Amino acid sequence: MSSDTDVSLSSYDEDQGSKLIQKAREAPFVPIGMAGFAAIFAYGLYKLKSRGNTKMSVHLIHMHVAAQGFVVGAMTLGMGYSMYQEFWAEPKP
Repeated sequence: MSSDTDVSLSSYDEDQGSKLIQKAREAPFVPIGMAGFAAIFAYGLYKLKSRGNTKMSVHLIHMHVAAQGFVVGAMTLGMGYSMYQEFWAEPKP
């Protein structure tokens, strides 16, 4: 039996930060969508105390729809941006 312990796995040598930066360069609207979701979530938690007479379930549904809408909007913009780069933009040398 031969052992394959000498196989170099250079793709596993990268740390998580460099992988995240590389993915953000490939699809720049993904981190924007994630940041927007986190911002709306934080805003919803902040406004939870001062929601007035609004029921908790209605407040949570509004925050869910706002966060989901932001993410879908970021995905749509990202797809438009990638289509622009692929079909209409001048190729980079």
